[in-house]
Amino acid sequence: MATVPQNGPSPAPPLSRRLVLLMAVAAGVGVANLYYLQPLLHEIQVDFHAASWQVGLAATLTQIGYALGLFLFVPLGDSLERRSLIVRMCIVTAGALLMLSASLNVWWLMGSCLVVGAATIVPQLVVPFAAHLAPPEERGRTVGTVMSGLLIGVLLARTLAGLVGQALGWRAVYVLAAAAMLGLAALLRASLPALPPESRTPYGRLLLSLVHLIRAYPDLRDASLLGAMSFGAFSAFWTVLSLYLAGPPFHLGPGVTGLFGLAGVAGALAAPYAGHMASRLPAIWTARLASCLTLASFGLFWTFRHSLAGLALGVVLMDLGVQATQVSNQARIYSLSDEARSRVNSVYMVTYFLGGALGSFVGASAWDRFHFGGVCAAACILLAIGILGVAMVAPSRLRDIIR
Repeated sequence: MATVPQNGPSPAPPLSRRLVLLMAVAAGVGVANLYYLQPLLHEIQVDFHAASWQVGLAATLTQIGYALGLFLFVPLGDSLERRSLIVRMCIVTAGALLMLSASLNVWWLMGSCLVVGAATIVPQLVVPFAAHLAPPEERGRTVGTVMSGLLIGVLLARTLAGLVGQALGWRAVYVLAAAAMLGLAALLRASLPALPPESRTPYGRLLLSLVHLIRAYPDLRDASLLGAMSFGAFSAFWTVLSLYLAGPPFHLGPGVTGLFGLAGVAGALAAPYAGHMASRLPAIWTARLASCLTLASFGLFWTFRHSLAGLALGVVLMDLGVQATQVSNQARIYSLSDEARSRVNSVYMVTYFLGGALGSFVGASAWDRFHFGGVCAAACILLAIGILGVAMVAPSRLRDIIR
């Protein structure tokens, strides 16, 4: 059986507020590459004369690619020097974005989406790096701040893509994104501390140790399932939103779809407070309460499905719930192992984005057959699985919830 290396963690330099904010920016700029596509789906569908399932599959492949990248590359954060790895992945991501911008047909687009997803792992190298640098008593707040940057990147990516796509075309979005990643590479190279790796575990053993971590930590299994289903519901909504708003009764373009991302920024700004709560209350509880907020948001979506204001209110509640779930889960799993923090994060985030891929697929399928009401119902089912699934994946933790 692969074992988790027991080498002691290397001493971390002091973590300044400026560096925390830079890491939050890096997480946001990096993760945005996964979400530029969503408000552009209708425009791409028209450009390539594609079916809705084809553009929906492109969004799904982005999430699958990300999950592959998380599995294959993020564990290297425990055995390679992290700053160099982060800078190199920024450069690789820029190349993948340029490849996507040059797509000649929908199949090229799908392949490029898979590659962009696999390359866009910088956020999940930055978040455990921040957790490593933070003192234990500040870890929840630090992770919350960096995660705020990440979710703001997720949300504003849609706004930026919608506005730029409507003004300059969808290809320009990816050219600008590639330039942003090259600029980020230079900034991170100059600012991040260089630290020796936590271990020199061979790559094969590093990947095998992921299985040991899954077996060893019921909290990791529970958090992974809950996070995956929460993000699955989130992805189901965003995958179909541009298609929904393009039809009756709204007949709106990508610019307006992107502006819905602004409504969710309020939820992102709550992330440090969620991290603060997760440091003082049982995260197994705070994560589930947050997922219940997300569940309530889909009730709002259905009730106010013909109102832009009602949909925007639902987006605020949904993003608050998803972000609070994520921060609570990550504060919880980062306390499991100092030596394997990148690998713990890899297990969690692979599951998380497989959930996102499932949500994109389920959302597109429910849209084709049952329209917006079906999407809301499917999202609620995913959330229920996440909230109640502890009984299946981590029954030993169930008594901590019941108490």
